[in-house]
Amino acid sequence: MHDIRRPRVEDAAAIHELVAAYDTAVIGVPDMTLDDVADELAEPGFDLGKDGWLTYDADGRLTAWAWACATGDSDLVDVEVIVRPGAEGTEGLDDELWELVIGRARELAAERGHDGVTLHVGVYRADEAKRTRAKGLGFEPGTSYHRMRIDHDGPLTPPVAPDGLTLHTGESDEVRREGHRVHQEGFAEHFGFVPSPYDQWYERKQSSTFTDWSRFTLARIDGRPAALVIRNDQFLSDQGCGYVATLAVLPEFRGRGLGRFLLRHAFADDAARGLKGTILHVDSNNTTPALGLYESAGMRPVMVIDVWRHRL
Repeated sequence: MHDIRRPRVEDAAAIHELVAAYDTAVIGVPDMTLDDVADELAEPGFDLGKDGWLTYDADGRLTAWAWACATGDSDLVDVEVIVRPGAEGTEGLDDELWELVIGRARELAAERGHDGVTLHVGVYRADEAKRTRAKGLGFEPGTSYHRMRIDHDGPLTPPVAPDGLTLHTGESDEVRREGHRVHQEGFAEHFGFVPSPYDQWYERKQSSTFTDWSRFTLARIDGRPAALVIRNDQFLSDQGCGYVATLAVLPEFRGRGLGRFLLRHAFADDAARGLKGTILHVDSNNTTPALGLYESAGMRPVMVIDVWRHRL
């Protein structure tokens, strides 16, 4: 048996160091910041006393980090197990932690009234060992997220707004609520999307270190909510880039160039702030042709993260 403990908020720095060591071994560079880890630990609904596990070696160094996090009231549970690459004394640890994670995922789904559970785990395309492990546990490919990037060499000319378009930032409750509706309806058919009521959605946004309501932008056409872009600085400290966290267009307003306008609006603003570039993630199996939109706007894929799925 291994020395398994529950995480605390104060463990964020140690967890970050462990995850950075894993990322570096797999993709060559760290892919999470300390703020990213702190946000994970503060995720609404994530119970530090039940949903996470840490293990240590004889010298007190963190050797593994595992967690299970329910997605709203659905049967979907995101899971993760990370063991320090090359650490001694970790034989059998991966098996032990996966047993705990899957067991807790079953409990989370049952607590929400479901007779089964759907597990999702994200795997870097470059991580052959983890992909093999996921297959061995019964996971199957679900979808793939491409991290896209465009570089900015200087100021960009802002795009010309379509007729009837006005932009509104998220400092007001009215705009946030309209934006929430656009997000929910715009993503309704996307892989793994779980609807959430406004209060739950707002709480999650508020809990994030990176939320900046001044860069929550609702687009109205002739006064009607039509599209939404949510941006933040999640990739600023490590890559010097802005981040488009959400880009949604209501079905009835698609085909009018709103997505492209909001994307170029984000590029121009990031460039005006002197940022090196703009980053976003796109589901390659998106129900709308988003990948093609981003490529045609000058973005390029820099990483692929596959989501593996297992139904129990």
